[in-house]
This record gives sequence, structure tokens and C-alpha cells, in this order.
Amino acid sequence: MKPYLIIALLLLLLTSSVSSASAQTATAAEKEAARIATREKLRTLLQTSGPKKGINIAFRQSTKEPFNFVGMLSDSELKNADSYEVVVGVSKDETIGFRIYPHYKGTYINVNRAKDSTALMRQLLNLSDKNFLFWGMDGTGDIFAGYTFTLESGFPDKAIEIVLYSVRPLDKYVGDMRPAVDGSVAPAD
Repeated sequence: MKPYLIIALLLLLLTSSVSSASAQTATAAEKEAARIATREKLRTLLQTSGPKKGINIAFRQSTKEPFNFVGMLSDSELKNADSYEVVVGVSKDETIGFRIYPHYKGTYINVNRAKDSTALMRQLLNLSDKNFLFWGMDGTGDIFAGYTFTLESGFPDKAIEIVLYSVRPLDKYVGDMRPAVDGSVAPAD
């Protein structure tokens, strides 16, 4: 009798693991569909909000990463940075992330090329404590301002627009970084 019991238990275990695997596949497909739907909501929001006065950023879908949108803020009102590259992405983990890279003297600001790397990193940490956006550096040493939204409470359309309006004021902080970046001083207001 015991061999039949063992065989029955093995069959039960096998069928439950097969149904569990198919449930995980369905969950993965559902997650991908939700990610695509979020990307399309984000596309619509960026197309609508990007041209607004005070934002003035035209976004396009990235050719390298289909869940990212890239836009440039570049105008004569900027006193320190040449422009700001804004990358907005939808992650697999149900988040929307902003990475805003200041371009200064034709390139990214890079911690490894800074005149005083330690002072620049200290400034980034201090700004992360005091600013609405956090500051960081990517794997290549390029610095950025960032913000991450979770999607647990739905799509944060108004909050995303607030972050978009927050790009232009970053120019003041790039001015504050200039002594550490290349030894120059920001122009007076």
C-alpha cells in the first residue's frame, strides 16, 4: 500500500508544480501587459506636458530601450548647464524613474573628470538631503538628478508633471557644483 501512496503523492506534487509554473507564466504576461500600458500612459502624458510653458521638453521613445523616453531641455535661460538630458523609464518592477543628466561644456559632468571629485560627491550627497530630487551618479561616473515613482497607487500623472517642472531649477545647483567640476564660478544672478 505504501508504494501507491508515494506514487500518488509524487503525482500530486508534479501536477501542482506544473500548474504553479503556468500561473507564473500568466503572471509574467500580465506584468508585461501592465508595463506596456504604463508606457503608453507615460507617452501620452509626456506628449501633452512636455510642450507646456515652463517645461519645454520634446520627448521621443529611446531607440535603445523601448521602455524609456528621452528629451532635452536646452534654452537661453540656462546659465550654467548647456542642456539637460531627461530620461524617463518604466521598469519591470512597476516604477517610473527619472534620470536628469546635466550637460556642461559639451559633455556630461563626470565625477572621475572633476577637478575635485571628493567635493563634488559631497555636494551630491548634501543636495540629496536638501532637494526634492535626489542626486547620484551612474556606472560610468556621470552625475544626474533623479526621482522614482512606485505605481502601487495608480499612475501619478500630476506628480510626474511636477518633476518635469523641476528640471529647469536644477541649473542653480549645477552652478554651485562648478568650482568642484572645473574650478569656475557660476555667473551672478
